[in-house]
Amino acid sequence: MSKKVIITAVLAVLLGVSAGWYYFQGKGGGRTVSLDKKTGQELHKVVSVEQLQEQYDVIVVGTDPEGISAAISAARNGSTTLLVDGREREVLGGLMTVGWLNSIDMNWDRTKAPLPGREQDHLNEGIFTEWYKKTEGHSFDVTTAANAFYELVRAEEKLDLFMNAQMIEPMVNKEGASGAAAVEGIVVTQSDGTKQEIMARAVIDATQDADIAAAAGVKFTIGREDLGDANSRMAVTAVFRLKNMDDRAWDLIAKRLNGDGDSNTGVSKMSAWGYGKEMSGYEPANKERTKMRGLNIGRQLDGTILINALHLFEIDGLSEESLQEGLEIARQEIPHVVKYLQNYKEFKNAELDAIAPELYVRETRHMVGLYRLSVIDLLENRDQWDRIAFGSYPADIQRTSPSDNGAIVVHPLRYAVPFRSIVPQDVDGLLVVGRSASYDTLAHGSARVIPTGMAEGQAAGAAAQLAAEQGVTFREMAESKPLIEELQRRLNEQGMKLEPYSLEPETYMEYMEHPNYPGLKAAVYMGIAYGSYGNEAFDLDQPSNAQRMVNQMNGARRMYPDHFKGDPNAALKNIEEPAKKPLDLQQASFTMAKAIGFKTTREQALTDLKDKGFVSSATIEIISNQDKLTDGEVFMMLKDAVESLTGQTF
Repeated sequence: MSKKVIITAVLAVLLGVSAGWYYFQGKGGGRTVSLDKKTGQELHKVVSVEQLQEQYDVIVVGTDPEGISAAISAARNGSTTLLVDGREREVLGGLMTVGWLNSIDMNWDRTKAPLPGREQDHLNEGIFTEWYKKTEGHSFDVTTAANAFYELVRAEEKLDLFMNAQMIEPMVNKEGASGAAAVEGIVVTQSDGTKQEIMARAVIDATQDADIAAAAGVKFTIGREDLGDANSRMAVTAVFRLKNMDDRAWDLIAKRLNGDGDSNTGVSKMSAWGYGKEMSGYEPANKERTKMRGLNIGRQLDGTILINALHLFEIDGLSEESLQEGLEIARQEIPHVVKYLQNYKEFKNAELDAIAPELYVRETRHMVGLYRLSVIDLLENRDQWDRIAFGSYPADIQRTSPSDNGAIVVHPLRYAVPFRSIVPQDVDGLLVVGRSASYDTLAHGSARVIPTGMAEGQAAGAAAQLAAEQGVTFREMAESKPLIEELQRRLNEQGMKLEPYSLEPETYMEYMEHPNYPGLKAAVYMGIAYGSYGNEAFDLDQPSNAQRMVNQMNGARRMYPDHFKGDPNAALKNIEEPAKKPLDLQQASFTMAKAIGFKTTREQALTDLKDKGFVSSATIEIISNQDKLTDGEVFMMLKDAVESLTGQTF
């Protein structure tokens, strides 16, 4: 089956609106619910253990889904386990239940077409699927989700839960048994101010920002720092809740989205996505700090809806002061959004009910682990010998400013996350799971999603027990194929599916067959080429132009400022409307020379580039028309220059 056929089959599955529309149960898609009958649950009170022990086998910090999965897994594998949180939360689930992000970015298996009336298969099994089946599906009621998490946690006899920590700090032995620094437990400050030291053989950091690992001295990059863009921050979102959204209002939403002729909008039993055109007409009150995108709407069983659409800019997710500022900006902006929505008949009676207590922060730290997952792993749909999780969600890079549009960098079919990506380089006794694990910023745009993180968590919990049994550190385990195979065997027995796979490029990744593909790898790695959904935007044969190459060279300058010391804009002197001027080889060579920063002329630039080893003869020989270079041919020249100047290989 061709890629296009697969994508078409997936996008074609839209749910119709009828009297029976409210009753639906997809494959693995959760419990059957009747929204007409309002089958919502009462929120279960989460009870913390009264007395903390002085020692546990495993401590998991953070009650987001990744931490819950890690703690359950550790307990099931025989470890006495503490799951502890220090964010004054009253329910389990973190971002999903306190941040109200009630729609999951799923890792669908896009190599298979879904059966009629059934949900698309997904790649993540195990504890994630156990929880998922207890909810309404990939969009859920937050109370259902919170109760489902708690039900799983309290079923484990070896698992203690403590939600009342005011502060959690790592206990670090600077000279551990292996000679490296080692985390040997945590110090918990309780609500009355008392401190308690708790020892552990292993600590799993499942906090959103890897706070424990950072405090223990683990190395990180921040945000887009690895692209040379240390100051930009991906937008943060405040989810808000509207009331008075009854069945009739939902029917009107469905009627609009199912009748707009746009395959990228639609509805399901619990969610709706669209209104991009409608929201483009909204003028923010705070134009510098906010912008609305299309609406992601999550239906709740009490007759309210949750809306994930408001972007907040210049918010530092590592600063509590900045986060509080973000919430205040949201409080000021959202009433204007609601007033605008009331212009549409489906929202005529809508009223603001509340704003989520926690912001949806997409990106902060990226650990430098034993293996750093890169966007090339996604581009090539790579398997890993030490696979512990899979992903297929698009590498979704949200806006960094109101004028930015964001990008879908690549849309993978399947890639594996290795065990090495949750193991720090220089600190023992610690694993890091979730969005702050060892990913490059572009790969993080896909790997940050909840199903991937919960799979990592389950693997981490099992790994902690296995490492203890074998008397090895996590770094030693990561180097042992027999131990990783044993870990994978146990995880498969416990419900995960971590089998090796291969995908044929000619079937799924036509761009890899193109002669300019090595250049595309370089361009994607530097964040200057985007594939969009289905990777349809990877058009290597598209004619380039003088302005576009300057923009691309500026991307290389941003990432490698010590090597591209010149200004490619100087190559546009005396060129009118450079975006309309076809790019010839002479102009391309001159632009590159200007970016590198050596003196030459337009006529001499190519000879100088070749003499200095910045561009290879092989690259020049495959240019089909030297008067009209394509994007792919420019990428090949750029690849040569970067490899020559930096030693980086693609």
